[in-house]
Amino acid sequence: INNYNVALNIGDYHHAQEIYQGENGPLTIDYYVLKENISNLPHLKINATQTLQAFEHWFGPYPFYEDGYKLVETAHLGMEHQSAVAYGNKYQNGYLGRDNSGTGWGLKWDFIVVHESGHEWFGNNITSKDLADMWVHESFTNYSEALFIDYHFGKKASQAYVHGNRRGILNDSPIQGPFGVNKEGSGDMYIKGGVLLNMIRTMIEDDQKWRNILRGLNKKFYHQTVTYSDIVNYINEKSGLDLTKVFEQYLQQKSIPTLEVRLDENNILMARWISEIDSFNMPVHMGIKGNKLHRYQIGSTFTSTGLKLQDTENLEIDTFNYYIGVLKQ
Repeated sequence: INNYNVALNIGDYHHAQEIYQGENGPLTIDYYVLKENISNLPHLKINATQTLQAFEHWFGPYPFYEDGYKLVETAHLGMEHQSAVAYGNKYQNGYLGRDNSGTGWGLKWDFIVVHESGHEWFGNNITSKDLADMWVHESFTNYSEALFIDYHFGKKASQAYVHGNRRGILNDSPIQGPFGVNKEGSGDMYIKGGVLLNMIRTMIEDDQKWRNILRGLNKKFYHQTVTYSDIVNYINEKSGLDLTKVFEQYLQQKSIPTLEVRLDENNILMARWISEIDSFNMPVHMGIKGNKLHRYQIGSTFTSTGLKLQDTENLEIDTFNYYIGVLKQ
């Protein structure tokens, strides 16, 4: 257990317990609410059950069956204390009643229950060896909010939530911090990191494979500390895509890549990435407006896609699921 995951809470608590029939069998759920808030207990029970349903589906069994799962009311907003999540969201949906995505989907569930519980898988089960890789905790857990929505409300809703969250990205400094000095990177590790993972899901084009990757991470690195390379190499191996340069761009640089497109003399689409990363390459979905988009592997030099267009204005690029810049010529 990481030392930051150990907490002591003292209060005039009402204690309630129930059993959740989870993927690994019966799981005890304990609720500690201040006695004046007993009437709000049903709110926690609904959100806890829905959270465990969604996350066991996407990430695999809750990682601490022997310890149980607990929600403990606190004076502060929340924290992912291992098997005893601190809760202070005042028994309301959203983040203190707000939906930072602006889509409405964030008001259908209690942000603190969902987000802090997501850390049981990413942060508590899988833990970064160096604080520089705190994105392993926060990027995956930010993305877990979208997967909660996906499980209960559908993929279209989850994609809208991720897209809406982009307005909170700062691009102020790299997500990955400096190593060996106990320092984390930019706060963009939350939203921008979640957007990155959603992009990777789009690139893979196979939601079952993506689910297997998320579950596989929690199985392979069960109760372990990991490095940047552990996570990137695993996703590369299981996805069948070399995403090394993608992770470098989005985690180690503050900027985002720009996709430059133009037509050659035969009206065939040429494309390349403009990036700070040498030999940057990343697949992207494009196509003729109104038609199905297809995945194209694009590198740092102009390459023919084989796609014939009347002009670049007739080109549709999936900027809803890809967080990129676009330059058309």
